[in-house]
Amino acid sequence: MQSFESNGVVTAFEKTGRGDPIVLLHGGEADHAMFDGLAPVLAENFTVIAYDQRDSGATRNPPSSYSLADLADDTAALIGGLGYDRAHVFGTSLGGQIAQVLAARHPDRIDRLILSSTWKVNRSPLDVNADAFRKLASWRADTIANAWKIAEFFFPPAYLRTRPELIEIFRGSSRDEGQKARRGALLAQPVASDLTGFDRPTLLLAGGDDRLIPNAETFALARDLARVETKIIAGVGHVASIQATERVAEAVTAFLNSNKKAA
Repeated sequence: MQSFESNGVVTAFEKTGRGDPIVLLHGGEADHAMFDGLAPVLAENFTVIAYDQRDSGATRNPPSSYSLADLADDTAALIGGLGYDRAHVFGTSLGGQIAQVLAARHPDRIDRLILSSTWKVNRSPLDVNADAFRKLASWRADTIANAWKIAEFFFPPAYLRTRPELIEIFRGSSRDEGQKARRGALLAQPVASDLTGFDRPTLLLAGGDDRLIPNAETFALARDLARVETKIIAGVGHVASIQATERVAEAVTAFLNSNKKAA
């Protein structure tokens, strides 16, 4: 892991490959390791930067609260700090929310944008999928006993039977109580995220069997985007970057290559 410091935050990241840069933004309960399968495949064609957000992985930050805007500013600072004027950005789930705010606050830092299995900023998770998020909140009171049920909102049951080790992801967390509290408070803070002026090519990507974020919520983002494509990866759940690494890489690479001349 390498590190980059800006505004009191020491961001840990891995940089691999060669070619145009693409920055990967992980989900709310993860860190950069969720891209351990995807990054090497993308690195065949791109310089891949996978980093840990605040209170995640090896990144170190002050014990003060922060918003999606702060996390978006961290991403913009990282892109510039690594010597790039702009980069492709791939954000999944909560990472997709950060990417939306980045597009609103720092559009010139983005070359192409991929939003995966995410939903519109400032829209409550309970409005997006009340049943799922209420059950998750209840089951997280005992993650050891309920890990399998939690995992089924992120991966299809049939896939979990072939990869039972993934259930361990949901049995606990390496974050301390302060880190959990700061991460948990993120979505309660309203953030300006108007995308109607964002004119970079954007791909909306969704797993066809996503039980956590309905495909319609991800594709609703198209209403605010000027240049948008959509793609469903059939048979895949919420964490497509783990379940369908090759197909996600193929979709991302095809989108980025097809839009080289469109910019």
